[in-house]
Amino acid sequence: MQTIQSGYQGLSLLMMLNWDRVLHAGMIVAALAAGAWIGSL
Repeated sequence: MQTIQSGYQGLSLLMMLNWDRVLHAGMIVAALAAGAWIGSL
């Protein structure tokens, strides 16, 4: 149980430090999807 809890805390810390990178990656994927959708019209 302690291993799971420490792993979750480590993942939480990693996400807290890198949330902006995840957001940027998500926005790039959303922009590419929107461009593909507009291009298919």
